[in-house]
Amino acid sequence: MRRRKRLLAFGAVLTVIGGAGLTAAVTAGPASAAVPAAPAGFTLTWSDDFNGAAGTGLDTGTWKYDTGPGSSFGTGEIETMTNSTANVYQDGAGHLVLKAIHAGTNPGTGWTSGRVETQAATFGAPAGGVVRMESVIQQPNVTTANGAGYWPAFWMLGEPLRRGVGWPGSGEIDILEDINGRSSVFGTLHCGVNPGGPCNESSGIGSGEHACPGCQTGFHDYAVEIDRSTSPEQIRWYLDGNNYFTLPATRVDATTWANAVDHPFFIIYDLAMGGGFPAAFGGGPNASTVSGGTMVIDSVAVYNKGPGSGSGGTGGTNIARGKTATSSSVTGNNTAALAVDGNAGTRWESAQGVDNQWITVDLGQSYNITSVNLNWETAAAKAFQLQTSQDNINWTTIYSTTTGTGGNQTLAVSGTGRYLRMYGTQRTTPYGYSLWELGAQGTPGGGGGSSTLLSQGKTATSSSVTGTNRPALAVDGNTGTRWESAQGSDPQWLQVDLGATHAINKLVLNWETAAAKNYTIETSNDGSTWTTIYTTTSSVGGVQTLNVTGAGRYVRMNGTARTTQWGYSLWEFQVFGS
Repeated sequence: MRRRKRLLAFGAVLTVIGGAGLTAAVTAGPASAAVPAAPAGFTLTWSDDFNGAAGTGLDTGTWKYDTGPGSSFGTGEIETMTNSTANVYQDGAGHLVLKAIHAGTNPGTGWTSGRVETQAATFGAPAGGVVRMESVIQQPNVTTANGAGYWPAFWMLGEPLRRGVGWPGSGEIDILEDINGRSSVFGTLHCGVNPGGPCNESSGIGSGEHACPGCQTGFHDYAVEIDRSTSPEQIRWYLDGNNYFTLPATRVDATTWANAVDHPFFIIYDLAMGGGFPAAFGGGPNASTVSGGTMVIDSVAVYNKGPGSGSGGTGGTNIARGKTATSSSVTGNNTAALAVDGNAGTRWESAQGVDNQWITVDLGQSYNITSVNLNWETAAAKAFQLQTSQDNINWTTIYSTTTGTGGNQTLAVSGTGRYLRMYGTQRTTPYGYSLWELGAQGTPGGGGGSSTLLSQGKTATSSSVTGTNRPALAVDGNTGTRWESAQGSDPQWLQVDLGATHAINKLVLNWETAAAKNYTIETSNDGSTWTTIYTTTSSVGGVQTLNVTGAGRYVRMNGTARTTQWGYSLWEFQVFGS
């Protein structure tokens, strides 16, 4: 059987008349709560608060209706999924409602309901990062006495499925499933092959039944995190903020895990009736099953935590992220820059059907490179080389293979250069070469210039701090931690004490979403008298590399206008010189 698929205020109880005179108690939604705030260390990537007018359908630019008989989903369901606002609608109070309706006298036929999925299939964790998918939901207000056959679900399928990669190898993560009004929740990963295989399909690897008191009568918070910053990687399931199940990558072989987990996903909601899962716990629908039960969704959000310890290696900063990337060729809009943007939902793709293709990253200075991470899309390289160069002309091979299998590879290497290149000579598919992400880890040095990272680990101070986001976290070499100033206030500054006077020739500012629009870079020998060496009034954030000329023991970013209503926030503030 394939399983597909914070406590808020309670509402008043209504009675809905269903087919064959059956009735269902459904909870009228309270006023919508806001999308939950991003957990510490995360930033909001995408959300929907379902603020449409009462009785309206979904925005089809954001959501896609899955329609047709339940028998087509391969799970034994008996309902027909529709795009009718009788089954799928916004209630005008900030909720999406999926409603199961019965017509006729035979409880085994005549059911309609709703199933929707996101148009976007870009929600995932980059190598070394973490992604959290979270939704506030009230399950159908039914019980084991009148809810046989009800099967609400909040879940995800792997993006490769949309490109023809088969289930379950392409991955499925079930965040919330309940059946038959049992006031419980099941969390499951589906992977490998069906039947059997390393993931025991079609059951998958799951939490088993976990009690969910009040989940039929009130809103609760369901979430899953895919954590690729730890070793081994893991998936964690949460109910109302409590981690009730953790699945480490070591439960299956590395290839099965990478194929199922290390890529983006799309999100699905559905309210099924009948099927293999409810049947395993007594079956249904039956003569006592009520019509009109609703799954009410208050909000959905995706949060990401940037690569820190893991992207591009086994620990430390990804030195390739946000740097200038070029390639031998491109297919469509899949440019080289998309392989170093820290987003596992975007990718570089070379010309199709052609070998001897490359992607090069300019690291900005010479590094002693210790590991390289290649997060391949399906179109991977069977034979390829990793090469370094100081001048982008003369190349040294630091890794070579003729038996590459794709997936997510972290390769231990030893090489020196300002430029890093993946040079593919044989493909695994008839298409091109395609990388979700190319990352690297290393330390400055090894020739090619006298610029050295001076700021990492040095004493940092700031004008203000929000929460635990201290200034030291902007110079710790970890792009998963950050400094954040007081919110809504100008001006604000962050400075680092280099310990001695240095010549300064470059800065790298890795902004969180709360960036500076107007700011100056200033130097000082005494921390009191300042000299401006860079100024801008048109910054848009992101990762900025500034070539400057100056000298000083202290270096300061002084922000005078923000890009958001919040404060100023930097993942990393790096000062280079000699």
